[in-house]
Amino acid sequence: MKTENQKNDIIPTAKPIKVQLSQTESYQALLSGNREWVDARLKEDPNYFKELSKGQSPEVLWIGCSDSRVPANQVTNTKPGEIFVHRNIANVCNHSDMNMLSVLDYAVNVLKVKHVIVAGHYNCGGVAAALSNKQYGLIDNWLRHIKDVYRLHSHELDRITDKETKINRLVELNVVEQAYNLCKTTIIQNAWKERQDLEVHGWIVDINTGLVKDLKVSNHDSQNLGYVYEMELEAMAAHI
Repeated sequence: MKTENQKNDIIPTAKPIKVQLSQTESYQALLSGNREWVDARLKEDPNYFKELSKGQSPEVLWIGCSDSRVPANQVTNTKPGEIFVHRNIANVCNHSDMNMLSVLDYAVNVLKVKHVIVAGHYNCGGVAAALSNKQYGLIDNWLRHIKDVYRLHSHELDRITDKETKINRLVELNVVEQAYNLCKTTIIQNAWKERQDLEVHGWIVDINTGLVKDLKVSNHDSQNLGYVYEMELEAMAAHI
């Protein structure tokens, strides 16, 4: 005859049931979540939102991927007001993207941020799509910028046979190229002529671990970008 403990041993452990919320319930959950967040902040500091509403003075501009798994504040354990953020598919810094350039200009020239970080992440869906020859729709025009990065580094990438390894290496190379693209903008170069406390960095977020990998491509001037990118503003103005 089995003891009570032996009987319990053969009873399968019940698994928690994940409840699928309806569209209305999932929407209302966002509003409820907001109220819970507000209540928690006010319990910590009754003046939290009064102080937050007075203005912002972040020292960092984060240009990251739109992927929902890599939010800037959570990844860096920072608070609202500490990081100015721009995000798009695969953290592209295109010299003709007025949205990104407007954010960059405001961050550098008004907020006077000291660090601009291009933050990619491993297993990026945008980068993976750019490595394929499939058509996805309107986004194909955006992914062209990443395909150009592949073209620049095809001699290295074509030697990689493992698919995931190739994607993640292109993720790294894409961050490097986008960081250099930022350095080549007139916004960054003009700022470097006026102050020495502005740096551009390239990071990768490893979603498997949550850790950041610094790609060691930090730049604080235009001297290593190549001759044609070292803008002499006075000489340029004389020819206009």
